[in-house]
Amino acid sequence: MELLEVIKSLSNETRLNILTWLKDPFAHFPEEELEEYTPELGVCVSDIAKKAGMSMPTVSDYLKTMSATHVLIATRKGQWTYYKRNEKTLQDLAMHIKEKL
Repeated sequence: MELLEVIKSLSNETRLNILTWLKDPFAHFPEEELEEYTPELGVCVSDIAKKAGMSMPTVSDYLKTMSATHVLIATRKGQWTYYKRNEKTLQDLAMHIKEKL
């Protein structure tokens, strides 16, 4: 794990919020917006953009950055991309910080 790259991918309040929202989607997104939500897929990028109050391109860029460092897992279904947390990477990050810092 490239610790610095993972930390950089989270160095933005909206990105940290996204990570929090994806930890418990039902607590952070209106249920009607999660009709197609499944734990296997995650939350659609359009729902995340609405929640963030930001444009799709900006949120997509944030999500791609977090996915590139394996903090998020992206799954494509038709024309939509869904994101969920990569709990393994997050656990590794927490352990690395605890051991090294």
